[in-house]
Amino acid sequence: MSNKTISSALISVFSKDGLEPIVKKLNDLGVTIYSTGGTEKFIKDLGINVIPVEDVTSYPSILGGRVKTLHPKVFGGILNRQNHEGDVAELKEFEIPQIDVVIVDLYPFEKTVASGASNQDIIEKIDIGGISLIRAAAKNYADVTCVSSVDDYAEFLELLNSKNGETSEEDRKRFATKAFNVSSHYDSAIFNYFNNHELAVLKISETKGKVLRYGENPHQKGFFFGNFDAMFTKLHGKELSYNNLLDVDAAVNLILEFKNEAPTFAILKHNNACGFAQRNSINQAYVDALAGDPVSAFGGILISNTEIDKATAEEIHKLFCEVVIAPSFSDEALEILKGKKNRILLILNDIELPKTTVRTCLNGALVQERDAKTDAKEDLKTVTKTTPSDSDIEDLIFASKICKHTKSNTIVLVKNKQLCASGTGQTSRVDALNQAIHKAQSFNFDLKGAVMASDAFFPFPDCVEIADNAGIKAVIQPGGSIKDELSINYCDANNVSMVFTGTRHFKH
Repeated sequence: MSNKTISSALISVFSKDGLEPIVKKLNDLGVTIYSTGGTEKFIKDLGINVIPVEDVTSYPSILGGRVKTLHPKVFGGILNRQNHEGDVAELKEFEIPQIDVVIVDLYPFEKTVASGASNQDIIEKIDIGGISLIRAAAKNYADVTCVSSVDDYAEFLELLNSKNGETSEEDRKRFATKAFNVSSHYDSAIFNYFNNHELAVLKISETKGKVLRYGENPHQKGFFFGNFDAMFTKLHGKELSYNNLLDVDAAVNLILEFKNEAPTFAILKHNNACGFAQRNSINQAYVDALAGDPVSAFGGILISNTEIDKATAEEIHKLFCEVVIAPSFSDEALEILKGKKNRILLILNDIELPKTTVRTCLNGALVQERDAKTDAKEDLKTVTKTTPSDSDIEDLIFASKICKHTKSNTIVLVKNKQLCASGTGQTSRVDALNQAIHKAQSFNFDLKGAVMASDAFFPFPDCVEIADNAGIKAVIQPGGSIKDELSINYCDANNVSMVFTGTRHFKH
């Protein structure tokens, strides 16, 4: 592999953070520096000689800065092949300077979109010259080093210091790889902004990848791609595993249904709630959630919609659990929960989740809109002669929210805003109901006066009959079966109230 000594550099960046030591090192090495606009002024203010790009191209920056570097004398200096006689001759003929290093940091398109800026401001943050410089320099990595982001400034400075201005082809190819990562991600972000899922095209680009200890099982490799630190502030504990992350995802999606409501606590195992309660205090909410299934709670994921206090922490500390999530922890609670060195403690930041979900399927992927519909009181249509009471409606809505985030086929049983039991992931809705009833009774729940939620309609009246015999007095389901009347008639004959929501919430 051939080594190259850096003799010239073109610098045109948005972020100047960390640029000063690079510029000074290049100057110490006797490197000729070319630059544009604000970057040129930054370098001049350091007292370092810099050649304006306009002096090379004989054209000023035009169109309000939209065109600065787009010129054959710039791109010829980058794209020429130094071992090609024709290229070398043309550089000399057209007085094109050789450029050995290109340092670019693109306009912050994604940050501008995230800030809620106007469409006009967003469009102006689509970098043209910078992205072209990156592609040209990365393509010609055989001769040129491309530093494509502020994130790579430190690595490039280390290279300059350790090799005294010399680069190997391996170095240049590594930076080229980073450059094409930057350019492809940038273009994907722009496309997704314009497309807004109107074209049936899937472009996913995540640059913040993390290698996990392993995947779902120890013999599988695992990775997480996403900005975990934007979602959570990690306070304590070991690294999260692949399975931890799946459970945390399920926990967050569930608890967000109860954001800004009374203190609510959930305990999840294998993506499903095994304990859930809403009370006047978070301590009581936790105690009652745990009572829903203290066996399954072992090794579970715990999440609260409000701050965890000392009393709640003392109760949690008695349980072996993998992860505890809350909007905040009191100082005393944090001290208690840190008593187990591996227990993961996370603060859930206020962040919007993606509007679409993606999962692999066959040799491709399935993409859909996130299920953003939450059943509310105004959605309910009473279809029976018996009308649910106000407290019944509160429990029905509560059960429906849990049901939405439980694996299909599912039945959820609730009483006084406490999860009594659920039947999860069954191939038959009758099996799901029987599982839920058996589980509730095994933990000594009295189902008389409880309510039932189903994630889909009942094709036959068998479920409402089984529920009625167990003491359940109110049912919430989407409706829509051609045999709805059979279930309605049974309820009417047995003083059971039933409401339809009109919305199915399958979760496969």
